[in-house]
Amino acid sequence: MKAVPIIATLAGLALTAALVVVFGAGAVMRSFLAVGWRGFAVICLIHLGLVAVMAMAWRGLVPGAPVAAFLAARLVRDGGSEVLPLSPIGGCVLGARALVLAGIPGPVAAASTIVDLTLEFFAKLAYTALGLVLLVSLRPGSAITAPLAAGLAVASVAAVGFVAAQRRGLHLFDRVARALARGWAERVAAGAVALRAAVRASYERKAGLWVGFVLHLFCWISGTLEAWIALRLLGSGLPFRTVLVIESLLYALRTFAVVIPNAVGLQEGAYVLVGAGFGLTPQVALVLSLVKRARDLAIGLPALGVWQFVEGGRLWRRRVPGATPRQPGIPDRSS
Repeated sequence: MKAVPIIATLAGLALTAALVVVFGAGAVMRSFLAVGWRGFAVICLIHLGLVAVMAMAWRGLVPGAPVAAFLAARLVRDGGSEVLPLSPIGGCVLGARALVLAGIPGPVAAASTIVDLTLEFFAKLAYTALGLVLLVSLRPGSAITAPLAAGLAVASVAAVGFVAAQRRGLHLFDRVARALARGWAERVAAGAVALRAAVRASYERKAGLWVGFVLHLFCWISGTLEAWIALRLLGSGLPFRTVLVIESLLYALRTFAVVIPNAVGLQEGAYVLVGAGFGLTPQVALVLSLVKRARDLAIGLPALGVWQFVEGGRLWRRRVPGATPRQPGIPDRSS
């Protein structure tokens, strides 16, 4: 199974390279350079602002926790999902680990990650629904309206089932673990009880849930601004609502491609296909995708580098005799 993400990533990279060659590497490069470093910096700053808002949505599930911990964890989470050859779930695992390194108890870090991921998914569904409504108004006879509506309905049912599994499925796991009740099973049972309690506590914070959903929806809609600015710099004068439709369609397609790490290749192909329906040339559509890739690298690589440095230093202190001990008051949760 580990070979699947690697093969998918290599196939995606090959597809991206093929698209660049087919539509003209020189034209794509000239369009990319047209964005300029100032324009690229603005796009990165907007994205960092949205990351901060998403971190606040996550932190709302753990009142009293340090804001900086969730900001760092969100950067690591996004970096793992968009830079490393991992699935979005793999990125979430890294984000939860970053919270643990910041002193957040393991069950709380895991539970808040699960619930925040659920809120973000529901916000994405609302974002896609908004895009569908705008698509109907802009292109009443579009052939993709019906498939998109059907996919949205299926995803909505899956989201409801995911919530039900979180609230009920852990009970079954807890019962099985306690029935075994020998050695490792006792530790697993204790962990399951703690995780179940933390998930339940997160869902009992109604205000945090609603605020988190609204903040995530705000970020999905506001994220369209990055693409709109990039397209303006590339000479495209598409209205904001048209760009929102394109972006919502793109992320809807990405949702159904979770087996492809970072949606490599799929994102580029989707931009070319969807953008063509709204007047974007293949070169501009490709550059828009590549600008987003560059943004993710510019933000994600430093975040992952810092996280790896902290993680490595922690392991070093544990393994080397006489190494500097951990700071008082910071629990050791690396085991």
